[in-house]
Amino acid sequence: MTSHDPDANPPERESAPAADEGGPAPAAREGAPADDLARQFAAAAERSGLGRIARDETLTPADLIGALGGVRGLAEAILPGLVFLVTYTFTRELVWALVASLGLAVVFTVARLVARTQPTQAIAGLIGVAASAALALWTGRAEDNYVIGFYTNAAYAVAILVSLLVRWPLVGLVVGFLMGDGTAWRRRRRTYRAMQLLTVVWLGMFVARLVVQVPFYFAGNVEALGATRLLMGVPLYALLLVFSWLVVRAVYPARTAPAE
Repeated sequence: MTSHDPDANPPERESAPAADEGGPAPAAREGAPADDLARQFAAAAERSGLGRIARDETLTPADLIGALGGVRGLAEAILPGLVFLVTYTFTRELVWALVASLGLAVVFTVARLVARTQPTQAIAGLIGVAASAALALWTGRAEDNYVIGFYTNAAYAVAILVSLLVRWPLVGLVVGFLMGDGTAWRRRRRTYRAMQLLTVVWLGMFVARLVVQVPFYFAGNVEALGATRLLMGVPLYALLLVFSWLVVRAVYPARTAPAE
C-alpha cells in the first residue's frame, strides 16, 4: 500500500481576477476548494497500492511486490506479527513475545531513518505494534494484541459500505482519479457497475477478516488468530490488488484514454 506531495503542484491562483476587477472571480473562488480536494485525493490514490499498478498494461511479479511496498515493506508488514506469534507459541511468555515484535518494528524504523528512505510505512507499523503491545500488556491477554486490527478493519468496512449506500463507490473514486477520469465514470453504466463490484469485493475482504478472526479472539485461540491474521493480511490484499488490476484494465483498456 514513491509518494507524491499534494502541495508540489499548487493551483495557479494568479490567473483568477481580483474581486474588484469584475469577471467570474466568485465562481473561481468557489471552485478552488473542490479543485484542491480533487488534487489531494488524486495524490492519495497515487500512493495507494492500486495506484502503483492501475495504469500498467502488464502486471509482473516485480510490479506486484512494488505495489505491496517492496521487499522491505513486506518484511515490515509481516515479520513483527510473525515473530510475536512464533515467540508466544513456543514460550507462552507474553512479555517476551511483545518485546521481540516491538523490537523488530523499532529496528525497521531506525533502518529507514538511517538510510534516509521514506519512513512512513515503518513508522505507521511501529505505532500500530506499540499500541497493540501496550493494550496486551495492560490486560495481560495475548489475544488483545490483535484488537486494534479489528477496529481498523471495521472502520474500513463502514467507510466502504457508506460509499456504496450513497452510490459513490470508494474504489471507483480512487480508480477514476488514477485513470484521469475524475468522476465521469459514474455516468457510464458499465464502468459504474464495475466500480461497484470492485468496491463490494474490497468490502468483503474487511468483513471476512472480522468474521473469521473475531471468533478465535473470543475463544482465546491466539495461535489460530495470529495465523489467520497473517494469511488474511498481505496475501489476501495482494490477491485483491491483482483482481482490481484485471477489472481496471478491462474497463480502461487504453493507457492514454479512458474507455467510453
